[in-house]
Amino acid sequence: MTALLQVALDVVSLREAIRIARLSVKGGADILEAGTPLIKSVGLISVEVLKEAFPEKIVVADLKTMDAGRLEASLAFEKGADIVTVMALATMETITEVVETAREYGGKVMVDLMNVSNPFLEAKKLSVTGVDYFCLHVGIDVQRRRKITAEQLVNEAERLKEEGFKVAVAGGLNEKTVQSFRNMDIVIVGSRITKSSKPDLVTSLIKKILSR
Repeated sequence: MTALLQVALDVVSLREAIRIARLSVKGGADILEAGTPLIKSVGLISVEVLKEAFPEKIVVADLKTMDAGRLEASLAFEKGADIVTVMALATMETITEVVETAREYGGKVMVDLMNVSNPFLEAKKLSVTGVDYFCLHVGIDVQRRRKITAEQLVNEAERLKEEGFKVAVAGGLNEKTVQSFRNMDIVIVGSRITKSSKPDLVTSLIKKILSR
């Protein structure tokens, strides 16, 4: 199975997000993510606008929920989100509420494993909640300060896949590193596409690499 390509629209302008989204869809993007900076800047209207503009695409609301799981998830699903994110560091109760809300709306849940010391054990523990995806994620601040990249997560990603989990990978990925994650379920690329002068061409290149 070829990994789906998710474009993380981690920008603060809705107009810019739509411009990049249009070009990335032209290049073959499968999933459009209303990034956390975009949602914090303009609100959940960003999710609504993306879904209205690209109804055939999966839209992710990267809420990074830590509390008020039912409320935050319902707000995003009501705006048209197909997937919402919740942090693995949230309580089991919060994650359960997000999952229950997703089921009510026919949506899905991605658990972000950022800053979790043992992603494999955490995924096994949280699997009882019924979450749909686990995202191995190296945060941008960690990348910058500790020089750690998502490429170093290959072994953990493969271990999760072998256990039967659906896995997404994120954190500084580009056309040189995505090939290591071709057998994952979702590959998330942000700045390499959003900061490119030609997002459509970069998206197309990454899609081709994932399809090899």
